[in-house]
Amino acid sequence: MEKVVSGIRPTGNLHLGNYFGAVKSFVEMQDKYESLFFIADWHSLTTRPKPEDIQNSARIILAEYLACGIDPEKAPIYIQSDVKETLELYLFLNMNMYLGELERVTTFKEKARKQPNNVNAGLLTYPTLMAADILQHRAEKVPVGKDQEQNMEMARRCARRFNNIYGVEFFPEPQSFYFNATALKVPGLDGSGKMGKSEGNCIYLHDDDKTITKKVMKAVTDNGPQAMNSPKPEVIENLFTFLKICSTQDTYDFFNEKWNDCTLRYGDLKKQIAADICKTVAPIREKILEYSADKELLDRIARQGAEVARESATATLREVRRIIGFRP
Repeated sequence: MEKVVSGIRPTGNLHLGNYFGAVKSFVEMQDKYESLFFIADWHSLTTRPKPEDIQNSARIILAEYLACGIDPEKAPIYIQSDVKETLELYLFLNMNMYLGELERVTTFKEKARKQPNNVNAGLLTYPTLMAADILQHRAEKVPVGKDQEQNMEMARRCARRFNNIYGVEFFPEPQSFYFNATALKVPGLDGSGKMGKSEGNCIYLHDDDKTITKKVMKAVTDNGPQAMNSPKPEVIENLFTFLKICSTQDTYDFFNEKWNDCTLRYGDLKKQIAADICKTVAPIREKILEYSADKELLDRIARQGAEVARESATATLREVRRIIGFRP
């Protein structure tokens, strides 16, 4: 069975984009692949989170993963900082990477522009820490978004370079992976192309019905259809995307016909979208509240996940040390 590894930074609650773009697929993957999911709290240090927020943020994501349906008995979930072996591999990989190639990574340049007073070494070597997260488990597949593709190429470069330097075929070159053939992009409510925490255009999985409805009713629209069977502008196509992911096919077809014959009323469309999103989110929100209230359970699941991850990473590091020339 092929091994799949994926992580998420604990920088806020999960939203619909996270759920339909990734986590829903993770739930399906756990029955078909040897899956490991982790919460990347070390990666979050590049933005200097408050010490009191680090563990709490990790627990939030863990509770939401469980609420979405990830079964830790099938797919262990661990917190990155509980697996110290990652740092040793991170060190070894950094010794083989060059300053110029790390500086050319698009995500590094973007982060450096956004936080010019905090261009730290962690930002620069983010791709090698990500590579260590993956390669310590010798994973073949990594579910990632399009924005992480360059970092995935760096992970493959790390694997390839290690193998070439030491004349071995030890690390597989991990491949980007979309479980459902294509990655689903959930739009933002502000008319932008993607829902994102930093954009302030999200519906969170913990939002209550009133909050969801209020957000949807404020979604950006235009002046309405101007000609029969005309193409939908992006902001309207975005709204119809919500129908695709949360509503029935009959509901989608009904409103699509209303668009095509120029009788669509955006208020009616938004009310339907809000109702169907509420129906989708409600059972997840209830489970989030249930899991979040049981810190003992969350900590136990994290410890069990770390044991599995450390066993996997330890076996890899033992071989890596031997190959490089250190005592296993």
